[in-house]
Amino acid sequence: MTVAALPISPHPAVDGGLQLEVTNVSPQTDSIVSITLADPSFRKLPSYVPGSHLVVQYGEEGVNAYSLTGSGNAPSEYAISVLRVEDGAGGSRAMHRLAVGDRVYVSRPRSAFAPASTATHHLLVAAGIGITPVLSHARAAAERGTTSSLIYVYRPGSGAHVDEARELLGSALTECSNRDSFQEVLTEQLTKQGVGTHLYVCGPNAFMDSVLDQARAAGWAEARLHSEAFGAAELDEGEPFTVNLVRSGLTLDVPAGVSLLETLEKAGKTIPNMCRKGICGECVLPVLRGTPQHRDLYLTEQEKAGNTTMMCCVSRSEDPEMELDL
Repeated sequence: MTVAALPISPHPAVDGGLQLEVTNVSPQTDSIVSITLADPSFRKLPSYVPGSHLVVQYGEEGVNAYSLTGSGNAPSEYAISVLRVEDGAGGSRAMHRLAVGDRVYVSRPRSAFAPASTATHHLLVAAGIGITPVLSHARAAAERGTTSSLIYVYRPGSGAHVDEARELLGSALTECSNRDSFQEVLTEQLTKQGVGTHLYVCGPNAFMDSVLDQARAAGWAEARLHSEAFGAAELDEGEPFTVNLVRSGLTLDVPAGVSLLETLEKAGKTIPNMCRKGICGECVLPVLRGTPQHRDLYLTEQEKAGNTTMMCCVSRSEDPEMELDL
């Protein structure tokens, strides 16, 4: 067995995190592999909130975020599943080359998709690799004795963690292999849920948008809707907005399809950055006025709710205009 060399130093996105060893690699489908990571000294790992993710370093500079599939309760190992994307930046292919005994740098788990503590029931909806954070929710619900149900959409032969989902949820799992059957099930589930039910959806952006729009049309309050984006690479172009730099006295237009970071750089501003994917946290900026459209995987839910900082590489403005302390 050839063991991959650990990078000389950790990327800023994982600095202060953990150095873990690959203890198991197992295929889920032809394009999805599950990877288990543990402390080389067999120490317990930090617990985490269901729906959390790890940032994993590949090579000297690359970092990607991957959802944890465990419940998060006193874990002795972290498990992630990675979809190989042939035309991506190379992170998924590097992850698929990992072997037992390899060591990697990872961040401590961060939550961007936590379950609502006040929910009386968790309605989980997943498409494809979107099963990973949703499976974490289902495991945690089972351990805590709370109820959950899952609608899982996948192409025949390409569903990851299907057996685990069946064992966890039993009759509370509905599997769909085509759009028509999914729409029928989703419509029924959205209309019969009680007011204390919260909806959690993960999958491709168009899929998530469709599910959330249907929930809103069915009368679901925004506070009961939760979604998890795959990452910056799948974000849409966003709406144009204007940013006022208070200390600099500059007003800049940020067009659709152009990031705030790029706009600031074109205006001569030097902003620390590394990943440009909303992962590493290097490009954080203080917000004085306006509501950020948080699209990063770095800030916690509490930090996002505060709306006092934003990651300018991927995040935008919910308002036509915002002010930054820059």
